[in-house]
Amino acid sequence: MNFAEETLGFVGCGVMGEAMIRGLLEKDALAARQIIAADPRAARLQELRERYGVRATADNVAAIREATVVVLAIKPQALPEVLPQLGNARNARLVLSIMAGVRLETIDSGPGGVAVVRAMPNTPAQIGQGITVWTANEATDEAGLALARELLRAFGEELYKQDEGALDMATALSGSAPAYIFLFMEALIDVGVHMGFARREAERLVLMSMSGSVAYAERSGLHPAELRNQVTSPGGTTAEALYQLERGGLRTVVAQAVWAAWQRSASLGGAATIRGLNGNG
Repeated sequence: MNFAEETLGFVGCGVMGEAMIRGLLEKDALAARQIIAADPRAARLQELRERYGVRATADNVAAIREATVVVLAIKPQALPEVLPQLGNARNARLVLSIMAGVRLETIDSGPGGVAVVRAMPNTPAQIGQGITVWTANEATDEAGLALARELLRAFGEELYKQDEGALDMATALSGSAPAYIFLFMEALIDVGVHMGFARREAERLVLMSMSGSVAYAERSGLHPAELRNQVTSPGGTTAEALYQLERGGLRTVVAQAVWAAWQRSASLGGAATIRGLNGNG
């Protein structure tokens, strides 16, 4: 897709906003001059200018006014202040929100309004290895969907879902999954240290085992149960370890944790809506 006519205005430029900027520039999808980053912190603005060569401003309206695509990369609690400013996005044909838990209707101006896309990336997006689940409002046409898809590929892979409820599920499954995985990694490393490995050695053993297992699973195309069976000899050490994990209720605890995260995401997104596009404050 040709982005030559696009100008992206980032409202907020924290970890995920920067990840998108970095991904777009590394893929040569956009030139630095086509990106305007808005952030209230002067030091952060200078950092973005020096690191990426983008235009940077402390004025949200300045970024919004020129943008053909507005990227909302702020924390949800900052949204009430930003929403009325979106009325200045007169050149925008797409508003892309990567705010967790904020529903389309919260930033949607209604029928005939601006195209709005809501996306849920995850932490590996910072290195272009994430997966983003996203959806769009009814005002988003095929061209808008194609534009959003290409922009989100700056994060890694993407998955479009028509039902917005899928984003609550994605928040619990893929959005929070890195935290689950990091916790399991931490537990393995701690056990390694307890057995006698130096912490650096234990970290290396766990990290390489984790990344290698994922790469092998992707390449093999086999079901995880088949892969697990390949490693498990009858009466062996792995079989004993797996028995203890199952005995401790690992699957049940994981299911309960993800389910609780899903319910929490759904409840957080059920807050009262605020309308702000096209001057509807």
